[in-house]
Amino acid sequence: MASAAASMTAPDASPGPIRGLAAFKVIASDIKLAHSVFALPFALLGAFMAATCSAGPLTSEPPQRWLFGWQVALVLAAMVSARTAAMLANRLVDRTIDAKNPRTAGRALPSGRLSVGTARLALLFASLAFVACSAGFWLLDGNTWPIRLAVPVLLWVAAYGYLKRWTWFCHFWLGISLGISPVAAAIAVNPESLSHLAPWMLGAAVVCWVAGFDVIYALQDVEIDTRDGLKSLPANWGRGPALHASRVLHVASIGLLVGVYLFDPSRAMGRVFVGAVALAAAVLLLDHATIRRDPGPKRIGMMMMMNGIVSLVVGGAGIADLLAG
Repeated sequence: MASAAASMTAPDASPGPIRGLAAFKVIASDIKLAHSVFALPFALLGAFMAATCSAGPLTSEPPQRWLFGWQVALVLAAMVSARTAAMLANRLVDRTIDAKNPRTAGRALPSGRLSVGTARLALLFASLAFVACSAGFWLLDGNTWPIRLAVPVLLWVAAYGYLKRWTWFCHFWLGISLGISPVAAAIAVNPESLSHLAPWMLGAAVVCWVAGFDVIYALQDVEIDTRDGLKSLPANWGRGPALHASRVLHVASIGLLVGVYLFDPSRAMGRVFVGAVALAAAVLLLDHATIRRDPGPKRIGMMMMMNGIVSLVVGGAGIADLLAG
């Protein structure tokens, strides 16, 4: 009888947290590691813009015109490791909140599939990887700016989870976290390129792009955020005003991308980039026309995926123009 009872209860027993390679797979799935590719094009575009413009307005040094393979590799690795650290920090900070939200209760930490200790170890590893990538520009090119800014950048991107407890500015904080990427890549490749306006406009475009989508993403949790006292913009302003703010941010994002074309110091941005920006504007217009009627999770998920693809197109188009120019 005892063995029968044990066999009946065994399937319900929790297997406990997982470790090793299985833990890596769970982490990669939980933080949507594959979505790193959606932010990479803007970082790479910032790097190529820095390489193809002159070193600065006060120097006659010719532009590099192309990137070394190690520069591309370090930019990619730094971007992925920084995003991984930021997402892990957010999951750790939000694990108690996520446990009370039906939409997020199945995530690795609140569900118990991943232990807090393992998540913290992965966060440390990702952070050290980002610092190592930043140090690579110092060791290989003598550029100390990336390593000097590495820790402040990590602290900024890791703080997002706390902001939603205090202010609706959390959406802009997240936008700035990703908007840093093209500016940081430009600093890593050619610090003097930031004497030009275009890299800053690209960073600002990413800020508005991401903040606008984060406002829309928060529509899924209005009731939960209101219940738990979280300060998302939809929970504080209401759905209608929040969507209006998102529209304004996305209009600003398109305007800033046009500014990147107009103020590109290399004068290499051309029809391919302009066409990609026009496509992005059309997709955003369609998004806001449909999300007003259907703000459900399925529609929001499809919209996020589509605009991730659009970011690939915009970044790739800009790089193609710079290389062809």
